[in-house]
Amino acid sequence: STQSTWGVSRVTIKKSKNILFVISQPDVYKSPATDTYIIFGEAKIEDIAAERGREAAQTFKPPTSEAASASKPAEPEEDDGEEVDDTGLDAKDIELVMNQANVSRKRAVKALASNEGDIVNAIMELTM
Repeated sequence: STQSTWGVSRVTIKKSKNILFVISQPDVYKSPATDTYIIFGEAKIEDIAAERGREAAQTFKPPTSEAASASKPAEPEEDDGEEVDDTGLDAKDIELVMNQANVSRKRAVKALASNEGDIVNAIMELTM
């Protein structure tokens, strides 16, 4: 019989040097006989390098009066309309890679295919 653990607001699991799986507001249970924990919740991917890059970019932003006139909204790269073979790949995985890496469907499919469908490695390939 496991016991519910109180006071845990976030669980992070390190996948690689810069990628974390983060579970906010998890349900955590501990086995009384061992140091084994069971964690339930929705895991989200967090890219530490991308976060640091965004923070660094914030420090180099021009004053807001210039930023309003000089900057234009970032546009996702153009998809050239070429059909791309997504056989064996899950549509939700493709969409997740597109959103996390901010790339076209074509690039997301190619990255997933070259990483044998591994979402985390596909995102890392596109963002590192």
